[in-house]
Amino acid sequence: MFRLKYHVEQSNPPLSARETLPTMYDLPSENPEEPGLPDEFHDLQSQLLSFCFCPPNYPPEQIFSASNLNLYYDVHHQNWYKRPDWFGVVGVSRLYDQKDLRLSYVIWQEGVSPFVVVELLSPSTEKEDLGTREANQPPIQPLTKWEVYEQILRVPYYVVFDRSIDRFQGFTLISGRYQEIELTEARIWIPLLELGLGLWQGMYRGIDRLWLRWSDAQGNLIPTEAEGGLQQAQQAEQRAEYLAQRLREFGIQP
Repeated sequence: MFRLKYHVEQSNPPLSARETLPTMYDLPSENPEEPGLPDEFHDLQSQLLSFCFCPPNYPPEQIFSASNLNLYYDVHHQNWYKRPDWFGVVGVSRLYDQKDLRLSYVIWQEGVSPFVVVELLSPSTEKEDLGTREANQPPIQPLTKWEVYEQILRVPYYVVFDRSIDRFQGFTLISGRYQEIELTEARIWIPLLELGLGLWQGMYRGIDRLWLRWSDAQGNLIPTEAEGGLQQAQQAEQRAEYLAQRLREFGIQP
């Protein structure tokens, strides 16, 4: 048995792990086609988007959303897929064949493209997400995510969020090409979903930062299940206090 010996130069005082340890974006992957799994922010942000994706003009069983699920888009090349950080679809069954959870989303089976796609930018995916090609790179397969969403799937709304600089951008299809939405406030309004998507500073899963959140026409946040339960408890407490006050007015001690 032997022990691997190594020596790391350390400053005084020592730097934090955040400053010294490599990230998943700094290290190579054993699979060159899969540069890395999503980091923790990708998971939490996608959860928050799904929990609050409740278009009021569609029944819950006709609303589907997913994160990091293979999206197959070409029936003639059935191994071609993209894996959006998050996407939402309306007008399809929540469950596959109305009974099973999906293992992928196959466009030629479903017949409905996502209505909105969100990509969370990272150093390894930024060019792919924004459709940037090198000057000498031919426009052939593999297409970038941007090109697939814009030219093949015709996704009406495409949103990108760079958490490193808290930059939020929305794009919509105009004459078959994505045009950036001019933001008059920190959200975009999607009329056909009757929902807005924008930035919210708040606490989610113990982390206080800027998040993407869905909101209604009045700008009210769509609550998560936990927030909805808290609101109901607060409303019940307010009703009880109101009734108690009314009883006191009639000389009855509740």
